[in-house]
Amino acid sequence: MWAKWISCEVPVAARGQFFAAQLHWSRISDQPGLVGQVGGWDPATGHARLLGLWTDAEAYGGFMRERHDAVVAESGPSAGYSAIETATGGTVLEMPGETAGPAAALRRAALLRVADCRLLPGRQEHFLDVQRTVWAPGMAAAGGMLAGVVTRLEPDRYLVTTLWSGSTAHQHYAARHLPALRSRAAPENDVRSMTGHAVPLEAAWRVLPGPRPAERGGRT
Repeated sequence: MWAKWISCEVPVAARGQFFAAQLHWSRISDQPGLVGQVGGWDPATGHARLLGLWTDAEAYGGFMRERHDAVVAESGPSAGYSAIETATGGTVLEMPGETAGPAAALRRAALLRVADCRLLPGRQEHFLDVQRTVWAPGMAAAGGMLAGVVTRLEPDRYLVTTLWSGSTAHQHYAARHLPALRSRAAPENDVRSMTGHAVPLEAAWRVLPGPRPAERGGRT
């Protein structure tokens, strides 16, 4: 899969404008290769955070060429944000949870948890092994983790994104399971810096795949 991570700084006065602009993205539900997109407001910073997943880089590239600019134009100048940061990359690991995978999790999730990690030199292989053998099974056992992916954004930057049934499930995990998992994983051996986000998802911003126009009306 291919992932796109978006962070937007939105002035408080422009939140309504930004919210309305996100509704325009529902028009890409028929885009080939879309797995889904979710987002919400980061309570720690007030920034808007969004995650989009695509089947592969080719599908994402087709969307960028064919549809992206038209939707941006439709949503209005700047869409209310004062600054935007985007990053894309291929997913290198899927983390199992209570659903059949990321596509199903995007439909049900109420909370997005993100760990934006910058690694120490030469620690990529060990970092991924720890994600696979410690974090993935540990979160899956906590209850409420629906699925997740690890994405390589840059040679030393990895995004660990997990989708949760809600804030209560994630808080239970953080209180009951996280300390022991962190002790086993010893992230200080792999990670130079990490920024975390726990984002309650806005249902109105959720974009899920739907039928292409020619398929909607059935046979003619």
